Amino acid sequence: MSYDLLVIGGGIHGAGIVRDASGRGLRVLLLEQDSLARHTSSASSKLVHGGLRYLEYLHLRLVRESLMERERMLAIAPHLVFRQRFVLPYRSWLRPAWAVRLGLFLYDWLGRNSTLESSARVRFALSIYGGPLRRNLKLGFAYSDCTVDDSRLVILNAKDAAERGADIRVGHRLVRAQREGAAWRADIHSEATGETFTASARAVVNAAGPWVAEVLDARLGTESRQPVRLVKGSHIVVKRLYEGEQAYALQHTDRRLVFVIPWLDEYTLIGTTDVPWQGGPGPAAIAPAETEYLCELVNRFFERQIGPVDVVWSYAGIRALQDDGATTASAVTRDSVLELDAPAGGAPVLSVIGGKLTTYRRLAEFALEKLAPHLGPMPGPWTSSAPLPGGDFPRGDIDAFATGLRARWPFLGDAESRRLARAYGTRALRLLDPVRSRADMGEAFGGGMTRLEVDYLMREEWARTAEDILWRHSKIGLSASPADQRRLRDYVGE
Repeated sequence: MSYDLLVIGGGIHGAGIVRDASGRGLRVLLLEQDSLARHTSSASSKLVHGGLRYLEYLHLRLVRESLMERERMLAIAPHLVFRQRFVLPYRSWLRPAWAVRLGLFLYDWLGRNSTLESSARVRFALSIYGGPLRRNLKLGFAYSDCTVDDSRLVILNAKDAAERGADIRVGHRLVRAQREGAAWRADIHSEATGETFTASARAVVNAAGPWVAEVLDARLGTESRQPVRLVKGSHIVVKRLYEGEQAYALQHTDRRLVFVIPWLDEYTLIGTTDVPWQGGPGPAAIAPAETEYLCELVNRFFERQIGPVDVVWSYAGIRALQDDGATTASAVTRDSVLELDAPAGGAPVLSVIGGKLTTYRRLAEFALEKLAPHLGPMPGPWTSSAPLPGGDFPRGDIDAFATGLRARWPFLGDAESRRLARAYGTRALRLLDPVRSRADMGEAFGGGMTRLEVDYLMREEWARTAEDILWRHSKIGLSASPADQRRLRDYVGE
């Protein structure tokens, strides 16, 4: 098998690059050793944002670029990306009020021409935003950003790439690759068959996230010039903490911002921590001290108090960031480095280090710009206005679309119609097209998940396990009972 581009890693950067490259007519192979969005890309704070705290480190270009991408993502994925109002309670001992207001003014200015509401000063005694907060908090500020379904963003980028001709291989691991003149020869192991096969590619993109250094050194035989720093970020989920759709951005005593976000109607998402990670790449879990850290911060600001016993779910991910020498994990830059190794006469490898979920699409454009001299003439950028699968309906009409699903299939409840609309957008019509009654959807696995949808996820979206379906292709793991989950595991053959 011969390709123009071999991409290693099925997270947001790998999927974004594969989508962009396949849309330009390149023959592309994506290898993911586990499942799509299995690690870091499904362990984010679920935000598409400019990075308000980056202003403190004067990363103005990164903030500006992120705010521009926020608008583009609202346009191309209106079923995944949603406007969100954030409330920042003011604490005088952290910084003066004028400094906060100036920072928010700069945030608005960098995001000029945005369709989101501008920032504003808030007196909590006169605003519903003050309702959940402790009475000693008098003043705050409100600003706007967006939330996103991070894992589905990855999956739908891969889906679009496949529909444009990309070869997506989950459960496939790069064993090793070596240069043979102007091409890479790669040995690839299939978990499903246990066999190893060979493919060639004119260029390689190493988008392996926390494994980026290990892939470069151990599997590609190339040394990195850019040091990598691993940082763990953890989140907790509790039952709905307060009424209202506003989110909160809380500042801890260490000056970190922690977000408290209404999530999936019934829950509140709280995070993230930033902890130096000394172990190797791979699965991670929240530490008790991190749970205490997040609960303590919530209790400083909210009337309702929480503790570890209130946590219904938690998750953690390892981020590979460029090591810029920052003294704390939270201060390490979230900007990206695209490191190109292209010896004279040899095939190139481009490694992705760092980066943000918000700017993944733009990073993919930069990656192809760097590879263009080695891949030859190709069409220009195209992804800034092309909707992701299911995103081809007018911006902001997701609720109307969900109502339409409910009208056409009246046995769907409001919550189920809304979940399907937000997961699949207009592709929900394809999913439901053969359905004439509830019985046509087959066995129920809890949380609104049925055999019809499970079959679709395994056939169309590379779901391989019950865990994929419960926690990445959906979040029904929060509501499906243990018995439901056992039946799902039986059905998928685990």
